[in-house]
Amino acid sequence: MASKVSCLYVLTVVCWASALWYLSITRPTSSYTGHRQISSISIPRKNVSFGNIRTRPINPHSFDFLINEPNKCEKSVPFLVILISTTHKEFDARQAIRETWGDENNFKGIKIATLFLLGKNTDPVLNQMVEQESQIFHDIIVEDFIDSYHNLTLKTLMGMRWVATFCSKAKYVMKTDSDIFVNMDNLIYKLLKPNTKPRRRYFTGYVINGGPIRDVRSKWYMPRDLYPDSNYPPFCSGTGYIFSADVAELIYKTSLHTRLLHLEDVYVGLCLRKLGIHPFQNSGFNHWKMAYSLCRYRRVITVHQITPEEMHRIWNDMSSKKHLRC
Repeated sequence: MASKVSCLYVLTVVCWASALWYLSITRPTSSYTGHRQISSISIPRKNVSFGNIRTRPINPHSFDFLINEPNKCEKSVPFLVILISTTHKEFDARQAIRETWGDENNFKGIKIATLFLLGKNTDPVLNQMVEQESQIFHDIIVEDFIDSYHNLTLKTLMGMRWVATFCSKAKYVMKTDSDIFVNMDNLIYKLLKPNTKPRRRYFTGYVINGGPIRDVRSKWYMPRDLYPDSNYPPFCSGTGYIFSADVAELIYKTSLHTRLLHLEDVYVGLCLRKLGIHPFQNSGFNHWKMAYSLCRYRRVITVHQITPEEMHRIWNDMSSKKHLRC
């Protein structure tokens, strides 16, 4: 089995390298929102039914799973589910996470489930490559919305829906991005503390108090007709936040009746306000890049803008120097 997986992995890497070189020259990807007919990837999805919804949804999440892992939580209930927002071409980043902080076997006696979140790509070659990757690693979830920056909110809601449907008994969930380094020791033992009673209606990360940017040139531009208020509710930076698993279903239900916004972290903040859940500030979550030093990285939970090469280097250094004091 090991040799078979190794061969498949080598084949996947070769296919990725060849296809990405080809795509970068001849087939630039487009980025747009939409919900049209999808490629041939087809995996039956489990019917979703949430009670106590008495009005017609204004924002129905009417997407099908194209790739799913519905049995990932069946054998044992995870203490932590990690949902990582990624894109099709980021194979190296996904593999770096699998081999470092996202390895599900890092902690003996603590079940961790790592999943990568994707929409569908406009290029069928990339869709097929992700499907092959999924067959090897079984850690990818895809729905049939177009994978684009403006659909990041749909990607996060897909993760919430998946937890509520297939892994509702998990204790905690982390949502993060593929260029984030996570200090798992701090996350597990200092923040979540497996030996303590699990929290309910809990949400924490780097809390931002701000308002909409009206400059159309900005990446975070928010038009007045979409959000007329001058302030956002407190929200956690989408680079990394933690919540108790019960919140996943609450946010998903609330999103069905909340007008969709393309800024994912702001939108989650709107849902939290409707739910009366206040996100807690935690200084360990950083939404910026920090120069590496062993002592500095030992004090944090997340660091932003980390390349796959840096992820390996940081992980190896921190793992080999656990005996050193700062």
